[in-house]
Amino acid sequence: MTKNKTVHTPKYKHIEGSSAEFVFSAHPDEVFPEETKPEVAFVGRSNVGKSSLINGFLGRKKLARTSSTPGATRSIHFYDINQFLLVDLPGYGYAKLSKAKSAQINAWVTEYFASRRTLKLVCVLVDGRHGLKELDKDMLQTLVELGVPSQVVLTKFDKVKAAEFKKVEKKVKQDLGMIVGTNPNYVVTSAEKRYGMEELETAIFDMI
Repeated sequence: MTKNKTVHTPKYKHIEGSSAEFVFSAHPDEVFPEETKPEVAFVGRSNVGKSSLINGFLGRKKLARTSSTPGATRSIHFYDINQFLLVDLPGYGYAKLSKAKSAQINAWVTEYFASRRTLKLVCVLVDGRHGLKELDKDMLQTLVELGVPSQVVLTKFDKVKAAEFKKVEKKVKQDLGMIVGTNPNYVVTSAEKRYGMEELETAIFDMI
C-alpha cells in the first residue's frame, strides 16, 4: 500500500474539512483492497477528462494523474475522501490498446463492479461535446444488469457552444430514456471552470 500526502478538499456541503489521500493502486489480476468505506467509482472513455474532473472536484491539480496520452490509466486507484473512497477506474475505448489487453482490463473492471459490496455509485463520465457513444451505452447497460447504480456526468461543458450543447443534451436525454433501468438524470460539469461540482457532490452523497 502506497500513501501520498494529505490535502484539504474544497468547501462543499458534505466534504467541507475533509481530506483527499491516495491509499491504494491495484493492477490487473491483483487483489482489491479490503472493503471498509462506501465506494464511488469514476469511469469513462479514455479521452473524457476523468483525471481532470477528479482533481477539479477535489480541489487538486495532481492528485489523479493527468496525461496527454488517452488511456494512460491502466490501474484502479483508490482515494480516501474521509466519508467514502473515490475509485478511479481505467478508461475504455482506447484505440491503440491491443484487443487482448483491452478485453483483460474490461473484464477486470466488470469484476470490480460485480464483487464490491461497498460500491454505492458509478459515475459514468461522458464528453459533453459529443454525448453518449456506444461504449458509454454499453457501460450503462452493464451496470443495470449488475444492479449497480450509475450517474452520468457530462464533462467539458466549457468546450462547447450553448446552441450545440442544447442539441447534445436533447440526445443524451433520449439515449438515457432508451436504457431501461438506468438513472435518467445527469450532471453537467467543467473541470477547468469548476462548474457543476456541488451538483456532483449532491449526487454522490444521495447514494452513500
